[in-house]
Amino acid sequence: MPTLAKAKPRGRAAHLGPERRRPQVLDAALELTVEQGVAEVTIGAIADRLGVTRPVIYACFADRIEIITALLERETAYLRDALVETLRSARGDDPESVFVGGFVSLLNVVAAHPNSWRVVFSARPDPAVLGRFKRVRAELASKAAHWIGPALTAWWGFSDLDAKLPVLIEFFISSCEAAVRTLLDTTNTWTADDLGAMYGRMVCHALQAAK
Repeated sequence: MPTLAKAKPRGRAAHLGPERRRPQVLDAALELTVEQGVAEVTIGAIADRLGVTRPVIYACFADRIEIITALLERETAYLRDALVETLRSARGDDPESVFVGGFVSLLNVVAAHPNSWRVVFSARPDPAVLGRFKRVRAELASKAAHWIGPALTAWWGFSDLDAKLPVLIEFFISSCEAAVRTLLDTTNTWTADDLGAMYGRMVCHALQAAK
């Protein structure tokens, strides 16, 4: 009777349960998004990237939309935390120095985690996950309003701040997004420090001009 060949032992990763596998799935989805775009994030592509079967991926997530949503939840945490920390650290009597310091801090976080920010911005047009961005943006706008309102009053004495604040907050958040996009542009030659300093000065003087 012929001797049966022994099955080839599988790698340790094949024995991971769904809870331990999920971060690997999200890491693979991140790589695919950065390399090829969010449209290429599929169950099959992730399985191929990890060297596992599709059922292994389905044990972690129901479908590609759930994967993309979970990825965005994880990666937008960097954006939220960075902007919130920037607002918390932005203190001082000189407005220009405060804004410069804040934008420099923000862009250095971007430079340290570029792929996280790339996936956030590249995935934004996907209608399946657009609601996530709206929620994060609304949260950031609310936190920015709590900081910018009192600061503008202290620095420049806005008398009609209530009427202007929504416009000023939209300008501030949009400026943060623009600075991040510029830094991530593959043709960009600016450093995080230099670009942050320029944006800080521009935003400071623009807000002052709205008085």
